[in-house]
Amino acid sequence: MARILVVEDDPALARGVVALLRADGHATDAVSEGRSALLLASSESCSLYIVDIGLPDVSGFDVIRRLRARGDRTPILVLTAHDRISELVQGLDLGADDYLVKPFDPSELTARIRALLRRNHGDPNPQVTIGRLTIDHARRTAEVAGRPLHLRPREWAVLACLSAHAGEVVPKQKLLTEVFSFDDDVAPNAVEVHVARVRRQLEPDGPIIRTLRGLGYILDRA
Repeated sequence: MARILVVEDDPALARGVVALLRADGHATDAVSEGRSALLLASSESCSLYIVDIGLPDVSGFDVIRRLRARGDRTPILVLTAHDRISELVQGLDLGADDYLVKPFDPSELTARIRALLRRNHGDPNPQVTIGRLTIDHARRTAEVAGRPLHLRPREWAVLACLSAHAGEVVPKQKLLTEVFSFDDDVAPNAVEVHVARVRRQLEPDGPIIRTLRGLGYILDRA
């Protein structure tokens, strides 16, 4: 679905957020310092940053300021402790897109992430229809001609990525970065395997996933 970078120095919270988002189909990684986040963001493309304000080296405010100063328009969700809620205005003024106060409910975190990703793609509607395929991002369900699809998290990520660019060529490398985290042990044919599984689930009534050798994949609009 998306590549998300979590910038959080609380190890337990970071592990919990990463596990939650990976289970939701996102390729998610975590760093505990602001400088590490800035370095990683300069070399890897992300769909969303989740940034804690109270980092041990540079503050979350500095991370936001530097990302925006370099022209990075990736959505940013700020995490802050309850007793620092007054600082949220500063984070939003620096360019953050939304915030969440700790402790938070996991369902609220995933809902806010879905909303930010939809907004960034210019599509506020959580439901997408492509031919006889219907995808409900809010409920994380998909069906073809009324038949539910049973997708594993990475298969869901493949379908979400292809459907977001329906009718367009999606390079294999983009699918790789959307589906797998940096520390995943990825087999050379991993993308092909997951695409094939999604293709089988769409048959025979759903849109076709075409392979363009050397270029990538296209989910037909018809």
